[in-house]
Amino acid sequence: MSDQRTPEEIRAEIDDKREELADTAAALAYKADVKARSHERVEEVKADVRAKVGELRSTVTGRVEELKTKASENAPDSAGGAAESARAAAASAQVKVRENPVPSAAIAAALLGFAMGYVMARNRA
Repeated sequence: MSDQRTPEEIRAEIDDKREELADTAAALAYKADVKARSHERVEEVKADVRAKVGELRSTVTGRVEELKTKASENAPDSAGGAAESARAAAASAQVKVRENPVPSAAIAAALLGFAMGYVMARNRA
């Protein structure tokens, strides 16, 4: 038996198929654009590294403050000079971390390189 459909039904089906085909083509284009996908992944990893560096920096700063407080509490009055020098050393270390974030940048670069290698190896498979 032949399928008796109206021209409107046929047009509607054709439009649906066009939409499906367009979605499929867009998905294939995205999947084939390895450069854009790897760039997106690199940006994600960079954001993660920045967040971890921020967490690490706040942890270090908090620990320095904690050590400064502990050193001043534990130091006897006669050792006021030693406590002051410990506070100065802690402050100096904190300033150096802020002025020279090279170790943090090195960690970020290593993680970025690892992520790029991972993405490239995964795309070859």
